[in-house]
Amino acid sequence: MSVRPYRDIERRKSRKIRVGNVEVGGDAPISVQSMTNTLTTDVAATVDQILRLEEAGADIVRVSCPDRESTAALKDIIKQVHVPIVADIHFHYKRAIEAAEAGAACLRINPGNIGSTERVREVVKAAKDHGCSMRIGVNAGSLEKELLERYGEPCPEAMVESALNHAKILEDQDFYEFKISVKASDVFLAVAAYYGLAEACDYPLHLGITEAGGLRGGTVKSAIGMGNLLWAGIGDTLRVSLSADPVEEIHVGYDILKSLGLRTRGVQIISCPSCARQGFNVVDTVAELEKRLAHISTPISLSIIGCIVNGPGEARETDIGLTGGGGGNHKMYISGRPDHNVSTEKMVDHIVELVEERAAKIEAEEAAKLAAAE
Repeated sequence: MSVRPYRDIERRKSRKIRVGNVEVGGDAPISVQSMTNTLTTDVAATVDQILRLEEAGADIVRVSCPDRESTAALKDIIKQVHVPIVADIHFHYKRAIEAAEAGAACLRINPGNIGSTERVREVVKAAKDHGCSMRIGVNAGSLEKELLERYGEPCPEAMVESALNHAKILEDQDFYEFKISVKASDVFLAVAAYYGLAEACDYPLHLGITEAGGLRGGTVKSAIGMGNLLWAGIGDTLRVSLSADPVEEIHVGYDILKSLGLRTRGVQIISCPSCARQGFNVVDTVAELEKRLAHISTPISLSIIGCIVNGPGEARETDIGLTGGGGGNHKMYISGRPDHNVSTEKMVDHIVELVEERAAKIEAEEAAKLAAAE
């Protein structure tokens, strides 16, 4: 029996596939993805961006492969990075084969868009030969003409039917190592399509609200749409689509998962919006801490509250807490208990030191457990 049943999320049971060394579906953690926006033929720029995405915590990165020069560059890119690479393929089956041969871990493709059964068979053979999985990527903006004519407009039923039609093409080739997405820029349409698809099959689902917008608007739309689905237990991997630095997509993705308790990475800061009661400048303090703690990947909760109204209560639920006091003297909490005081001048450096020490201790304990298990 759960201590807090109102927080329980029962994930949809899906089959498990692999994208390189990352498991997707089943009981695997929900993975966070992004996509490069550099020219794939610019190997140095693409590698640099992927490495920055890795540092931010990306589990998987997608790279567009629109032409032969891009798939040729893919081989050099893959050698220099550490996360599995998904090759984004549209229409041309030879690009898919080339990407598989170059070492892509997954092919993002719509089997119905690449031609004859024989061409699909060639792509599936290349995927099998090189250990590639696939993602069927249905998008409301590019539904098949026949479905649009029959349904009149992009709708959840049309998107689910499109996804299942594409899945059937791969199933007919005895290929089941794939995940599916049914993305739309309209939150209502995307969510309804994912709900329908979740009921119709057991394949792992890649979540996304496509063309969501800029950093702020896109974050809100993605949080509403994907948050709705994740809360219902739907979704095995996700990408937040933002017109922004791709690194922001990773940050937002983890923040969505952290908010639902589905995955934790790095420091989760719980902070107040501040008011006249604050004993220190909360907004500036939180901004500084976010910058200085960005390198921490170990899950740690930190509360930064400006006064004693909610401060002690929030600190009781976090690993480390700070509550504003009078006269530039503030209370530090460790593991939920009041521990010592700190001055305004020293508090940021002190909090960073406490978080780093706690992260190092947790990492050492985890390493010892792994060593003992071996």
